[in-house]
Amino acid sequence: MGRMAAFSAASTVPVRVRGEEARAGLRRRLIRPEAGRALEILGHAIEYLADEYAHRGGSFSAHDGEVEALQLLMGLNREIYLECPEAPSMSERWRDLLHPRVA
Repeated sequence: MGRMAAFSAASTVPVRVRGEEARAGLRRRLIRPEAGRALEILGHAIEYLADEYAHRGGSFSAHDGEVEALQLLMGLNREIYLECPEAPSMSERWRDLLHPRVA
């Protein structure tokens, strides 16, 4: 596994939308700096543990403490990501621009 690329925590994060993912409504998220930093730290921790595990030649087992730790970190990472609000799609932005909502 390679090094994790740096990213701007204040930007949106692209998510590929294809097939089932498109039907599930997965798209860009608005990531606040705090959430971005947490995702960055968790990503580094996940990558480090996975690299160390693979380097030692560990075999994956459901009851392996290191695998459970990786799963826990990955779950937290996904939870933080999914708590971030979705960015409006281009069509939603155009609709709001052309048809502003009346308060």
